[in-house]
Amino acid sequence: MLVETSAHGSDISTRPRVSGGRVHDDAPDTAADFTRLAALPDGPERDAVRDELTKAWLPMAHRIAGRFRNRGESLEDLRQVAALGLVKAIDRYEPGRGAFESYAVPTITGEIKRHFRDRMWALRVPRRVQELRNKVRIARRDLAASSSGATPSVTEIAAHAGLTEEEVNAGLEALESFSTLSLDAEMSSSDDGFSLADTIGACDEAYDVVIDREAAKEGLRRLPERERAILYMRFFEDMTQSRIADRLGISQMHVSRLISRCCAQVREQALDRGTRSGRDAPDGRTG
Repeated sequence: MLVETSAHGSDISTRPRVSGGRVHDDAPDTAADFTRLAALPDGPERDAVRDELTKAWLPMAHRIAGRFRNRGESLEDLRQVAALGLVKAIDRYEPGRGAFESYAVPTITGEIKRHFRDRMWALRVPRRVQELRNKVRIARRDLAASSSGATPSVTEIAAHAGLTEEEVNAGLEALESFSTLSLDAEMSSSDDGFSLADTIGACDEAYDVVIDREAAKEGLRRLPERERAILYMRFFEDMTQSRIADRLGISQMHVSRLISRCCAQVREQALDRGTRSGRDAPDGRTG
């Protein structure tokens, strides 16, 4: 049996022991040290015992962290999270309530899972969606294993996980949303610099122009011919008010008043038409 001597003089045995029917080489016998820790008041001696316990159980924490590798987080970061969970387990453990390993394993595992839940999502999503993602992931993995790798359907996943198909679809979407992709990411291996941003459409201001023209069309039809001619010369031929006045033989002030009055009239009719459209019947027919 290999024995370590801690800084405070007690022995921490590193021999394997059985927990839950399994033998772990990284589960030392530290029952006496935990009893000692529980009896010590806050101070340097207690801190020394706590540090020795942390060192003794750190290999187990690293083993648990290794179960979560290849999930988008570095192993070193996972080990740090596991070590934090170990410290929490040591601080909260009560020696009279069972073996430390039985308490530490779920505590460390929970700390790592919380890390993935709270820190690893590129976008914050509701906890319910995260839980659906985990259920769908596990169900899909189990079904794929039992069907020689075939991809299970949404219906099969729903039946296996006890979820609705709508919930399964939400979970599947979350599986694809764990991380984000930069808009500058290249979409092909060619040298043309083709990126994801190149595939995203931009707002076309011409649509607004079309909408405005359609909204004003009816009001323009109702204007007298001279007023329509004035608006055409001003806004389509880009003529000044003075030139329009000379062509029509009226004053510039009169042209200005006509333009203002016509624009206000067309605007009022367009807005009134939009208001009436909002009161149309649900089937799209006006009353």
